[in-house]
Amino acid sequence: MVLGTTGLNKKDQGFMSEQRVDAVIVGAGFAGMYALHRLVKENYHPIVFETGDNVGGTWYWNRYPGARCDIQSMEYSYTFDEDLQQDWNWSEKYAPQPEILRYANYVADRFELRQHINFNTRVLTARYDEIHQEWLVRTDQNKTYRTKFCIMATGCLSSTNLPKFKGVDSFEGESFHTGQWPHSPVDFNSKRIGIIGTGSSAIQSIPIIAQSCEHLTVFQRTANYSIPAHNEPLDKQYATSIKNSYPAFRAENREMFAAFGAHQSRWEDSIFDVDDEVRLARFEKKWQEGGLGFTSAFGDTGADKQANDIAAEFVRNKIRAAVNDSEVAELLCPDQVLGCKRVCVDSHYFETYNKPNVNLVNVKEHPVEEITPEGLIQNGQHYKFDMIIYATGFDAMTGSLLKIDIEGKNGLSLQEKWHAGPRTYLGLCSSGFPNLFTVSGPGSPSVLSNMIITIEQHVNWIIDCMTHLRDSKLSTIEALEDAENDWVDLTNEIANGTLFPTCNSWYLGANVPGKPRIFMPFVGGFPTYAEICADVAEQNYRGFELTA
Repeated sequence: MVLGTTGLNKKDQGFMSEQRVDAVIVGAGFAGMYALHRLVKENYHPIVFETGDNVGGTWYWNRYPGARCDIQSMEYSYTFDEDLQQDWNWSEKYAPQPEILRYANYVADRFELRQHINFNTRVLTARYDEIHQEWLVRTDQNKTYRTKFCIMATGCLSSTNLPKFKGVDSFEGESFHTGQWPHSPVDFNSKRIGIIGTGSSAIQSIPIIAQSCEHLTVFQRTANYSIPAHNEPLDKQYATSIKNSYPAFRAENREMFAAFGAHQSRWEDSIFDVDDEVRLARFEKKWQEGGLGFTSAFGDTGADKQANDIAAEFVRNKIRAAVNDSEVAELLCPDQVLGCKRVCVDSHYFETYNKPNVNLVNVKEHPVEEITPEGLIQNGQHYKFDMIIYATGFDAMTGSLLKIDIEGKNGLSLQEKWHAGPRTYLGLCSSGFPNLFTVSGPGSPSVLSNMIITIEQHVNWIIDCMTHLRDSKLSTIEALEDAENDWVDLTNEIANGTLFPTCNSWYLGANVPGKPRIFMPFVGGFPTYAEICADVAEQNYRGFELTA
């Protein structure tokens, strides 16, 4: 189908052949796959573009050794199909990356999704044609697609962040980023390896790498809190009990602040309402349970600095007990607020520093100066390596989205609009960009919740909204600027009432030089957020302008 060029920017005039679709979905991770499934079920004709050569999103790219989910397996899965829930069996308490990727592929095959997905295809531009009230989406395959709706399922942790080290391209050995790990096995045996970073991917991979390498040098800028996973084969009786009551289990989780952990112990009272013995007993119980629920031992550790200090010192004492060398132990003890950076979940991370082939280098005051052909220089010392691993994280929540040249009404680019930080209404839409939806974007619970539950809630809201427009013979929905401003203010107000903004974290974009420092997730909790979204829709999409 060849259409006129009205609405095309001059930069796009060379791409005249257009295909019309009902919706364009960018990304074939869990969000993109579910959006595709819902759209097909509602008799839309969508198309999905995916940069990789298969489904899986975050779990397609993050293949580093030891990669696994920090939400328990029975909770980190789709809820939309009861037969799917019953038929799939997880093997471990916390699913490893290969198993999650197998699950993603199983879902794609079971619901025949691949026929709608264009793999190895990157979206370059998306421009809004105001005359026809449609989006023109151009890919790197020299094709342009005309569509009413764009759903940006680009993921929160899919755009890697590699600091601009001097000489980074000069290294003659092997080098990898944990977020873009090779699909073929990487051999660590008898190699001298340097790893830069001690965030989640490093904390998961370091114990594995240390098992076979000749020597591992860890370069740490900021020590991170990590709670043991106590991972183990999934108890079959437990899995069966959950499957027998999945509807109630899912409903309970949706009432939890982060949409998981309903069956774990938690208390809402103040840490100051109990004596030291009770405090220690609760902390120990949560430590033995393991995982992200540690901070639910008391209700005020996320908002009261004194309460947080007590919980943080308990974790630091656990680190001191695990690491034999007292100097190394102190370097591994975080000095920031517990939880202001994402708490990690590990398997014997701290104990790994007791191995004779592992050493820790503090780069907080003396950063890495230069990458050389043989290794790197730090604090005047030349370290020689066979392999360098960059565990330097992601340009989180906005990175992949802003790599696309998105232009809304009046030629306004999304990059320009978000130059001082992302601005959305409900984390779903941005004023000036009609019919452009973001899944688990900034301004939504997103990375502070069980991502698959958040994804389903977002996608359901978006597809229900699209269907409402279709059934009501309406053409566009656009966030009103006042509603967007109020939402940004509310998000900031809630965040500022907590301890989250007190340290430089990727929640604020502080790990990426030049990125605006603004707290991106909605911290009001998943149940509150879902209720607000439902209320907005019930009130004829309050805060949006709907046009014929």
